[in-house]
Amino acid sequence: MVDDEKPEPPHRDTTDESLRAERHKTDKQLEGSLGAIKRDAEEVVAEARDKADTLLSEARDVEDQKLASQSLPGGISASVSDAIDNTRAREDAVLVEERKDADIAAEQERTRRRLALASLLAHERQDTDLHLSLERTHADEALSSREDILALVSHDLRALLGGIALSADMLGRLAKAEQPDGQLVRYATSIQRFTASMNRLIGDLLDTASIEAGKLSVVPERRDAAHLLLDALDAFQPAALSKGIELTCEVGAEPLVAAFDYERILQVLTNLVGNSLKFTDKGGRIAIRLEPREGHLLFTVADNGRGIPVEGLEHVFARFFQANRNDRRGLGLGLFIAKSIIEAHGGRIWAASEPGKGSVFSFELPVAA
Repeated sequence: MVDDEKPEPPHRDTTDESLRAERHKTDKQLEGSLGAIKRDAEEVVAEARDKADTLLSEARDVEDQKLASQSLPGGISASVSDAIDNTRAREDAVLVEERKDADIAAEQERTRRRLALASLLAHERQDTDLHLSLERTHADEALSSREDILALVSHDLRALLGGIALSADMLGRLAKAEQPDGQLVRYATSIQRFTASMNRLIGDLLDTASIEAGKLSVVPERRDAAHLLLDALDAFQPAALSKGIELTCEVGAEPLVAAFDYERILQVLTNLVGNSLKFTDKGGRIAIRLEPREGHLLFTVADNGRGIPVEGLEHVFARFFQANRNDRRGLGLGLFIAKSIIEAHGGRIWAASEPGKGSVFSFELPVAA
């Protein structure tokens, strides 16, 4: 059930989660790149220092040989040798200190650059979040305006359609009194059927707008789900008989109680049965079933009609999906709305089909409130 507070559209949770995941991925990649750069730099410095140490050692060896060749026959005196060693020790100590200072300076520079990069990245992300927030505000305003217009137009359209349907009903009654099987009676019946179809299309558009805005409302109450099947059977039995289709209802005698929005789940069932009638030819069969499962109630609408092409089955619950693109008897919103209603109840819906052999649509509702 929708609260009074304005909810976030459902797709925004996915967008935000994707954004967080991408940022986490970027942070990891950046951390890895900085670590690799640091390791590469340290390897280059270490290699350069090794070469410098080697060259220094070789230079000292050459210097020692030169001193030895120029010294007296007794060799280099101990005092001279000690002086050379002391000088070299001081040079080595200075070199070590200089290298330490260089390492500290390099690390400080890396830290400075890392902090600058982090600050820049944070600033860029802050700007992105601000722009995203502004875009969402504008989208919300546009969506709200669209919903208001849609609500007003649909209200007026339904009022007009109600007047047309009422006039057609009165016309049919008058015509039937004079000529029960006359053409006027058939015309009046057709007008009523067309207005009912238009009302359903308006309802689908309103439901779709509510789903997109995250405002689809369901009001669960504990009811016997078997009544849903009986109501669906009563609603479609005349149409099934007129098409020569066998429509059956299979449900046990024991009450199957669950918490659900009766009108919404009936809307799902009538959509599924209506689709089966649409795509099942004369002589076909449609079965509506209800059975208990572990913690759930399983609803099934099965037919032996034309079925759904394999490439279309995975998109069957998508908005505006039409199994037959040349079919213009609807907007392709019914199954999209049905899926949204079932998910709003914490259930799931799925389909199985084989072209030429029929389709089976199933959905589960949790028994617990």
